[in-house]
Amino acid sequence: MALFDQLGVSHVIHCGDVGGSAVFEELAGRPCTFVWGNTDEPDQSLLIFLRTVGLRPPERVPTTIELGGKTFAIFHGHERGFEAAIDCLEVDYVLHGHTHEPRDEFNNGKRIVNPGALHRARRPTVATVDTVSDQVILYDLTHT
Repeated sequence: MALFDQLGVSHVIHCGDVGGSAVFEELAGRPCTFVWGNTDEPDQSLLIFLRTVGLRPPERVPTTIELGGKTFAIFHGHERGFEAAIDCLEVDYVLHGHTHEPRDEFNNGKRIVNPGALHRARRPTVATVDTVSDQVILYDLTHT
């Protein structure tokens, strides 16, 4: 989060495998969108906690948002039909996690981005998207 603060990130998107309330505590008070991953277990107590810190759990997959005039579809990537859904969506960006491997490619006019992962990853990475320049920057946090 310190890197995002330094870069002036205005909205945080978490692509799943959140890992629990400690991560949500870091996200609290920030504009944030997230999806559940295959390792997340959103029980009733976690859902109550989210409400107390002002975070909204996802209502559907993909979760879609508009930021800076660009449309985003957010998945974890483990969902049935995920790869096929990429072709059908009319969005500017598809963001996903699951593989814990960074990805930045174009497919049928949309940009597919996986920021990688901070945990259970060969190298810890995050990414930023500049909606004005359409620049995606991957940050390797190995040495931070």
